[in-house]
Amino acid sequence: MSGTMTAETRRPNRRVAVVLTNLGGPDGPDAVKPFLFNLFNDPAIIGLPGIVRTPLAHLISSRREKSAQANYARMGGGSPLLPETLKQASALSEALADAAPGDETEVFIAMRYWHPFTEDTAKAVAEFQPDHVVLLPLYPQFSTTTTASSLKAWREAYKGPGEVHAVCCYPDAEGLIEAQVRLIRETMDKAEGRPVRVLFSAHGIPEKLVAAGDPYQAQVEATVAAVVARMGLSDWAICYQSRVGPLKWLGPSTPEAIEQAGRDGVGAVVVPIAFVSEHIETLVELDHEYAELAEQVGCAPYLRAPAVGVEPAFIAALAQAVEAALETSGTAPQGASRGGPCAHLKACPGGCSKAA
Repeated sequence: MSGTMTAETRRPNRRVAVVLTNLGGPDGPDAVKPFLFNLFNDPAIIGLPGIVRTPLAHLISSRREKSAQANYARMGGGSPLLPETLKQASALSEALADAAPGDETEVFIAMRYWHPFTEDTAKAVAEFQPDHVVLLPLYPQFSTTTTASSLKAWREAYKGPGEVHAVCCYPDAEGLIEAQVRLIRETMDKAEGRPVRVLFSAHGIPEKLVAAGDPYQAQVEATVAAVVARMGLSDWAICYQSRVGPLKWLGPSTPEAIEQAGRDGVGAVVVPIAFVSEHIETLVELDHEYAELAEQVGCAPYLRAPAVGVEPAFIAALAQAVEAALETSGTAPQGASRGGPCAHLKACPGGCSKAA
């Protein structure tokens, strides 16, 4: 008899809850202000004592409400993030059913700053009575401002049964890279031979967080390095978008990179390298605000690669991350370093640092 066991015979009849975590987004104009308040009242975003942070969050959300409403109006009045995540959840559910037919797996969604909130999802998962819970952030690159905040919120909210596993990061997972490469190539084809620079645009964070040990920048660089190597790119740059506040953020900024491309006489293919779903940062910031800037500075053509969304290779990568997490206790990285420390990164919260 062969010593190799199938997934079904190795772990039959398990009840597995997979929880996709993400930022969330307002579902209508009236939700914009409370969404912004929830965002800026998170100590992972503004690291001040609550007695200072909460009034400040009220002030920021009040001041930004109208401009944010105008941006969401460009997308029909609300964020498309939840509908996009529901599509990903459905695709992942199918992939997991195919991979592990002996398991009863249900995929849940937990948003950090708007519905469905982590607390509500935690109750739904508890009612499911799982044997295992896999927390799967829709942030390929770990940051204290995103994944760590979501994991902390889950630990505080979940009171149900089951062994909890968490995927901390998957910056160079094979399926993620494959999906990115395919979408970038399709977008570059639209340049029709005109010279373009590939700009890998990630959401920025303050430099002081990186100096304090946040591995986000290193993991963004790991994702980009894998894509560049696969494609053999020669003209590319990493840049960061969505800066807010007076602190110094990672740079160069995406607007600066677009302006430089214009000075260099090349167009741009902008890749939302840290975003796996379309939302305000891609559909408004990249597609409208930065497109207008590109026209002003002579950066043409200006093209934008789609987020990986429900690309089959990406969904396969998520399914593989779930399967690997179920074989690991606690929090683990996925990708090239699966099952051990991320030796190719400066720090990894999956066991070789305490960031998670």
